[in-house]
Amino acid sequence: MSVYEPLASKYRPSSLDGFIGQEHLVGESGPIRRFLQSGNIPSMIFWGPPGTGKTTLAYIISLNLYYDFYKMQAVASGKDALRKVIKIAIANQQYNKKTVLFLDEIHRWNKAQQDALLPYVEKGIIILIGATTENPSFTINSALLSRTKVFVFNQQTEQDIENLIKDIAKKEYPDISLPKKSIQILGELANGDIRSALNILEMGATLVQASKGDKKKAILSPETLYEVVQKPLYYDKHGEEHFNIISAIHKSMRSSNPDAAIYWVERMLSSGEDPLYVARRLLRFASEDIGNADPQAVILANSVYESCQKLGMPECGVFLIQLAIYLSNAPKDNSAYMAEIKAKEDIEKFGNLPVPMNLRNAESKLMKELGYGKGYEYDHDLESKKSKQQCLPDKLKGRKYI
Repeated sequence: MSVYEPLASKYRPSSLDGFIGQEHLVGESGPIRRFLQSGNIPSMIFWGPPGTGKTTLAYIISLNLYYDFYKMQAVASGKDALRKVIKIAIANQQYNKKTVLFLDEIHRWNKAQQDALLPYVEKGIIILIGATTENPSFTINSALLSRTKVFVFNQQTEQDIENLIKDIAKKEYPDISLPKKSIQILGELANGDIRSALNILEMGATLVQASKGDKKKAILSPETLYEVVQKPLYYDKHGEEHFNIISAIHKSMRSSNPDAAIYWVERMLSSGEDPLYVARRLLRFASEDIGNADPQAVILANSVYESCQKLGMPECGVFLIQLAIYLSNAPKDNSAYMAEIKAKEDIEKFGNLPVPMNLRNAESKLMKELGYGKGYEYDHDLESKKSKQQCLPDKLKGRKYI
């Protein structure tokens, strides 16, 4: 009786020639290929979305170098497991044998755990290969990050995924027909994730085989594929993608592009983001980028925020879309925002500058004798209703913020 093995594991390549994608890393002039050819690799961080080959590339490295290779899952391992690897690594040094530690999901280790790695990576006792789906700038200690080389893994292209699916489907499911449209949909549903593509293929094939009956060849249709999976959205509320998408919302509205703003707002909401977070950012935008060009924008944005508090998702989604359209189409004026920056700069530069004497209230006889309020002009008494008296500190006399 054969032992079941998922397709993603069964067809994991064992050499760079069978590795899919990431040409910038493993192509003829790619740095990782050159490292392997030289027989020496540095400590590295593999950063990219799920299913882009981070673990597979580490596996290929383990097969192609005469190093002692250890793999740990950060979510299930801690300092005790690390100490065991370090003990072996120190012993290996006596025989000039190098030790590689592949730490999957390294971002799940806290600062103390990452600090425990630092001296051994720094001294070369351990060569670290860390894999993460989150931006290392946010999740990996700066000291450890400075001692490693970060390599970015891109989403796999739909074409690469489709080619792989066709090849594997022929080998694994000769009794199932896979139409061109189904292959295309598999590539789209995978969302750049090879592992996900193979899992979808496997689930779809299982459903078709179960209902095949006496048919010689069943068809894996697009309808069956949609039945077994919903396209996943890669998103992390506390990671880089969160900041990437909110930045896209801001810049789309700033560019007066309502269609893009609609897409990014809906993308964020569909990924499970708190609608109040989105509403707060739109409220901020109404003041920062529109300001007095359309004061109604802030009022509307605040009203939408309160509506989101009352309704919640999914009902409040359309409120946010409506607001994004309004803000995108509104005239833009960032003068209040720029004025805030300039005023802060002056405050930081000059500190607590004194209030001009003419603007001070003389609350006592002594204060009046000292000149408090002297020379003050009550603007309403003037025909023009506008005096030219000094209102800024002496060092900022004549300063313009708008």
